[in-house]
Amino acid sequence: MNRRWLKQVLAMLFWLGLWWGMAVAVQRPILLPSPAAVFLRLTDFIGQPDFWVIVSSSIWHIMLGILCAVILGSILAVLTAQFPLLDLMLSPLLTTVKSTPVASFILLVLVWIGRDSVPSIISGLMVLPVVWSNISTGIRNVDAQLIEMAALYRLRPYVMLRRLYFPSVMPYFLSALKISIGIGWKAGIAAEVLTVPANTIGKMIYESKLYLETTDLFAWTLVVVCISLFIEKIIIAALGRLDIQHGRKVAASDD
Repeated sequence: MNRRWLKQVLAMLFWLGLWWGMAVAVQRPILLPSPAAVFLRLTDFIGQPDFWVIVSSSIWHIMLGILCAVILGSILAVLTAQFPLLDLMLSPLLTTVKSTPVASFILLVLVWIGRDSVPSIISGLMVLPVVWSNISTGIRNVDAQLIEMAALYRLRPYVMLRRLYFPSVMPYFLSALKISIGIGWKAGIAAEVLTVPANTIGKMIYESKLYLETTDLFAWTLVVVCISLFIEKIIIAALGRLDIQHGRKVAASDD
């Protein structure tokens, strides 16, 4: 653990040093501000009350879309695994959603619904195919022989869910969450930049670009990266602990 942490710190220091060296070589903050200038600007943001209002608004809208997509994607994965005809009908649609440029959906949703709901809908729309495909794969990879044995012994559906499907699907679900949080945040912020709703990080990024405030642009981008990574680590750690506790309960019940 300590060695891995040290490697991560060294890698981060390497990229910060490269960033600093390029900023010194360019010597034009409007093109590439230094890391010190960006971090100093970030500390200025943190001390302002409006910063927390903006961050909270973006977190609420984007995470709402991701949460709804995770729930809907999980339900669709179960249904499509159970009913092949439904899988045949939905697969082309979800594949199209995954392949279509996010800007196209942003503009369509903006025309159809209005700008305030665009970040939630877009983040959810980009996450939905990822969650569906991963969980579907996890369900289909459950050992067929174990399913036959469970049917032979007439295990209750709850027991099958707990001891067969949950352990098989959980790694795919965690993988889907890791991918989805990053995709959801990138799509949600892109939607905010294009639609410019009030009190959002995307609006601040747009204004930074508009007024050529490159240091502010880097600082707000760093905010997005930190929030996305923090939320991902918290959720994955919580679900990983839940998975461990579930395994212990199953082992205890077996004993």
